[in-house]
Amino acid sequence: MNHFNKISSFSNAIGIKAPEHPLFSISFGNRDECAGDDIEFSANFYIISFQVLESGHISHGRTKFDHDRGRLLFIKPRQTVTFKNIKLRDECFLILIHEDFLAGSALHHEIKNYGYFDYETDEALYLSPSEEDMIWNLVATMDKEHRNNADDFTRTILISHLDTLLKYAQRFYKRQFTNRAELTGTVATKFYKLLQSYFETKMTQELGLPTVNFMAKSLNFSSRYLSDVLKQETGKTTLELIHLYIITEAKNLLKEGGMNIAEISYSLGFENPTYFSRLFKKEAGVSPNYFRDQYLN
Repeated sequence: MNHFNKISSFSNAIGIKAPEHPLFSISFGNRDECAGDDIEFSANFYIISFQVLESGHISHGRTKFDHDRGRLLFIKPRQTVTFKNIKLRDECFLILIHEDFLAGSALHHEIKNYGYFDYETDEALYLSPSEEDMIWNLVATMDKEHRNNADDFTRTILISHLDTLLKYAQRFYKRQFTNRAELTGTVATKFYKLLQSYFETKMTQELGLPTVNFMAKSLNFSSRYLSDVLKQETGKTTLELIHLYIITEAKNLLKEGGMNIAEISYSLGFENPTYFSRLFKKEAGVSPNYFRDQYLN
């Protein structure tokens, strides 16, 4: 596997024009120019791309991007990415931003908060025709600024445009979450059914507490994508919802009075009663013993 420290080395490897700036690059291509050799790589820069695949696939994480609609794909530094037999149907663009280009700016920290850089490739952003036009116009503006004679304002303006693009992507993802729920049913409903089944079938005895990674994998999402969808639908993250469900189960068992605190904690998948008691008090505001005593009395 290749690891690229420099944008210029990566550009050469995939057969696109060398960048005018060593830390920032925008390139465009048509269906012929966007075809490329197979390559597996990681890099010290962010990648934002738009493409409609005619053949081949792009993969990072556990999944492949091989869809026939226009999508925005976001890849963070040091992710392992594979391009295989890539041939695109229409025009594409590729934006490469080295981490050093953002150094000293607010975006250097803020870009890490955009969760879609942690999504799988099959969770890339679908664009409606109007959204696609908006993104292409913004990228064209960035490219024009990038290719003008650089001055003291160039970097600041480019970072500002980039920040706008990322905020639009955040907005469009929110729309995508909503549309997905309308078409396929809420992810939260599927999540709760899976969580209920996990406890009813006593999977806690074999696997312990349900984890964010387990829930995401079972629902065919990346962990970050699932958490963002659930946050949109319920106002709470995956971990928060797991904890709330566990505490509800714990309250029911405490009210039944048939098991002591240790037995309840082990039945729910906790490795030790102390961790169970801490989580219960954090979520319920009182200790398990206090809750049971108050209920029984």
